[in-house]
Amino acid sequence: MAVGVSRQSINSIERDRYVPSLLLALTLARVFGCSTDQIFTLKSGR
Repeated sequence: MAVGVSRQSINSIERDRYVPSLLLALTLARVFGCSTDQIFTLKSGR
């Protein structure tokens, strides 16, 4: 995988079961060519 994590990890991030580290979030943003704000949002109570 381009970011060095398993499919299960990506699935967990997508389903809000896992919060990625800052390094992983920045890596994902770089791979997708966008800012972290575009792919991650903070939810109330978290």
